[in-house]
Amino acid sequence: MLTNAPRGTKDILPEQAGNWLWLENKIRELCALYGYDEIRTPTFEHTELFQRGIGEGTDVVDKEMYTFIDRGDRSITLRPENTASVVRAYLQNKLYANAGLVKLFYVGSMFRYDRPQAGRLREFHQFGVEALGEKNPAVDAEIILLAWEFLKSLGLNDLKLKINTVGCPACRPIYRQKLTEYFSENVDELCGDCQRRLGKNPLRILDCKIDGLKDFMDDAPKIETCLCDDCREHFNAVKKFLTAAGVEFEINPRLVRGLDYYTKTAFEIQYAPLGAQSAVAGGGRYDGLIKEIGGDDTPAVGFAAGLERILLALELQRLLPEQTKKITAFVVSGGAAAEIYAFKLLTDLRRKNIPAAMDFAKKSMKAQMKAAAKSGAKFALIVGEDEIATSTVTVKNLETSAQEKIPLAEVPDKISEH
Repeated sequence: MLTNAPRGTKDILPEQAGNWLWLENKIRELCALYGYDEIRTPTFEHTELFQRGIGEGTDVVDKEMYTFIDRGDRSITLRPENTASVVRAYLQNKLYANAGLVKLFYVGSMFRYDRPQAGRLREFHQFGVEALGEKNPAVDAEIILLAWEFLKSLGLNDLKLKINTVGCPACRPIYRQKLTEYFSENVDELCGDCQRRLGKNPLRILDCKIDGLKDFMDDAPKIETCLCDDCREHFNAVKKFLTAAGVEFEINPRLVRGLDYYTKTAFEIQYAPLGAQSAVAGGGRYDGLIKEIGGDDTPAVGFAAGLERILLALELQRLLPEQTKKITAFVVSGGAAAEIYAFKLLTDLRRKNIPAAMDFAKKSMKAQMKAAAKSGAKFALIVGEDEIATSTVTVKNLETSAQEKIPLAEVPDKISEH
């Protein structure tokens, strides 16, 4: 039906928009504290960017991307995530030329064709942070800490930080081989998707929502037995930095995240009361992505947080701020001449940065007074024939019912005093 939004999308209504603005302001305040600058990338990119960046064989690329052929016969995809887009912008605009470490954040819509559920729609919104150009594990810890502090600053409790290392191109092939051998012995018990993943990317099996609950998964090889010295030292350093910052964490050897570009550190922050969809933020290091997309070999690390899930968590804990209408004055008029007078007054108030409104439906003055009270305004500014004749306004305090006549030119200053 034309009167229904497409499945998996949702209108953000005026009474909800205030919560979004409040959350986005929190994001910008925290990112300024950490020295991250905002970047805004296009909503769609060339499909190959995500195929190469996210990885063939991932659910995102194989099943979830919104891809179409444009009028120029180019394959275009609505962004399913924003890290690949940020990396593309980093390279195209030569952001690496001015500093070794480039620190960026974004807030925006992402698109994935998935089964709509609480806190995850087909058009969803993410806050993400990317630090490009530095391999020091302290940057991994800073990224994790920023995500953790953001969620804690909102007042959320019951948060759990889970971390892991997924190795690097030097040691991950050894782990892949061990996983392939182990899961080949259990191939008949794997779901159809994981049977296909076995030959392409057996790490994806560890992340499977179906096979992850089966008994044989408990005995799957752990990556810690395959790590090279560099990956082991990096992971140990990340843990030390987090401990120094006073952040508690749990090591989850099956945490691999859903995208192929991760190397070394991977992490996820979960909010248990959300149940099966408890992950509210996650990310990790992606040292090979910039080179894969066409740049030099450049280290990088980042995370993304789902805003719908965060707002749902805040609602569960009753942590959302009370949204109140901020109309200070409501102008009430009687008659055609008074309406012109009232409109001038309305304009003068707004030019003085005083939130003001008036009725445009030519209702009776009694009905307008009811509308003024309903609007939440503190003052009703009443104009009629007497006020026009004397260049005054009757100012009524809707909280105390006290009223007085004030010269028209003095009204904005009088209102501002309160």
